[in-house]
Amino acid sequence: MSIWSILVFPALFAAGMSLIDTTDGILMLGAYEWAYVKPIRKLFYNMTITLVSVLIAFLIGGIEALGLLKGQLRLTGRFWDAVGLLNSNFNSLGFIIIGIFILAWIGSVIIYRYKDYDSLGAKEG
Repeated sequence: MSIWSILVFPALFAAGMSLIDTTDGILMLGAYEWAYVKPIRKLFYNMTITLVSVLIAFLIGGIEALGLLKGQLRLTGRFWDAVGLLNSNFNSLGFIIIGIFILAWIGSVIIYRYKDYDSLGAKEG
């Protein structure tokens, strides 16, 4: 295989990362544009995203730790098979995590509007 054929893979990786990073940037711009209009929104949104980030970090860390235990201790059974399946499909799990963040943003906006938190900021000022 020629060197030029091999060099197409880093270019494809860079193109894919550019697409994903641009999409992420646009989504985050929309989310932060909504959140930074009022200080109470910023606080509410930051707390929501921080909570979701922590939960996802524990989920991924737990899957990784359980996968290591499965591999090192040669554990078997339904649960350990599910752990192995999750460990081998982190690509799909990444798409699910993106969806969770989008749903968290949408849920944050809905709850914020339903609870009328804008009126809390108006009472203080």
